[in-house]
Amino acid sequence: MNIAEIIAWKRDGGDLSARQIAWVVDKFARGEIADAQMSALAMAIFFQDMTIEETIELTSSMLHSGRPLTWPESDRPKVDKHSTGGIGDKISLPLAPIWAALGIDVPMISGRGLGPTGGTLDKLESIPGFQVNLSREAMVKVVQEVGCVIVSASADFAPADKKLYALRDVTGTVASIPLITASILSKKLSEGLDALVMDIKWGSGAFMKQRAKALELAHRIVAVARHLGTPTRAILTDMNQPIGRMIGNACEVQESLEILEGGGPADTRELTMVLATHGLLSVGLESQWGAAWRLVQSVLDNGTAREKFAAMVQAQGGDLKQFRRTFERRPWLSERTGWIQRFDCEKFGYAIIEMGGGRKQAIDQLDYRCGIELLVEVGSHIERGQPLLNILDHPQPSPRVWEILEQAICVSEEPPLVSSGDAPWMLVEQNEIE
Repeated sequence: MNIAEIIAWKRDGGDLSARQIAWVVDKFARGEIADAQMSALAMAIFFQDMTIEETIELTSSMLHSGRPLTWPESDRPKVDKHSTGGIGDKISLPLAPIWAALGIDVPMISGRGLGPTGGTLDKLESIPGFQVNLSREAMVKVVQEVGCVIVSASADFAPADKKLYALRDVTGTVASIPLITASILSKKLSEGLDALVMDIKWGSGAFMKQRAKALELAHRIVAVARHLGTPTRAILTDMNQPIGRMIGNACEVQESLEILEGGGPADTRELTMVLATHGLLSVGLESQWGAAWRLVQSVLDNGTAREKFAAMVQAQGGDLKQFRRTFERRPWLSERTGWIQRFDCEKFGYAIIEMGGGRKQAIDQLDYRCGIELLVEVGSHIERGQPLLNILDHPQPSPRVWEILEQAICVSEEPPLVSSGDAPWMLVEQNEIE
């Protein structure tokens, strides 16, 4: 085969055969296709899209470019959740130990911050000593002993995806539905799952700004996962308002601990329980929504989910006793009276980056402690001089931080029009393998 001919064929709108896709992925993973050529193919896919059959073959080939996990025989199902990322999204932290406390094994491979959205691994690394780089053997051991683990992907998990993603990130081809689908599922299905729960974000605080595109991605992921043998549920989450009050690394861990201790913001707790309940239903641990919901509620109320989180942290080298749960607060006051009309949530993420809590370059060292605590929400009526938010553990924010925050919160003289339609999250589609 000839890579130049394959690029030209896709560029001109042709469908790639399974044989062509498998050949390209194999040669690229081996370093026998140049980055420039793979970038050109990614751009052709970006503009010409892929059929569902092409996407299935791309996902499968990328999945098998590495070594998927295999598990010793066990009566505990393997379930994971993946979120496409959003401002304030810390749901993985309480969700994994909830499932572990209910008899589900959770081998969660997570990532670092991408642009303004924070990363689960960065948040966990704010706990002193926490190790996210575990070998396959160590990862399996933690799951067997604790029931859940949250780690970064090792080099032999879908290596073709790791190489391709690095190219997409610098060539403007990240926002391609088939490439996103293959990237997510090649990593997640490497975990040897019995079921997957997807949280697809949309809105100003998410990667996908338009609901229609998020819906398209949800349907594509569910269809591909089904064909490859993994029952998958997808929900759509409105991210035009951050999840919870806290935005940052250590402060989001603190908010997650509040959820595990029976408290926390209502929206964060509810979304965690929604996803946890879908996980129970996906593997048949319960057949009715109400019964599954009550099980999730029970492990939050009786502390067993909190104990699982502490056990996971300890097994991964972390020390929760050394994690400082209090923060110094610097309020930011409103300069006018009115209504919170909307948030440009992405700007909160950029403010965190400006304070040092996110990366401008891959080599940047993070200030895990800095963060933002939101004190208002869309629809709140505010008075001049009222605190809108607190800056956490950052004594002297730069003028640029304040400038970004000014852009993040829109205040008007009139209350916003509030829709009585969709809930902040909704089930898009699910599948069951016959």
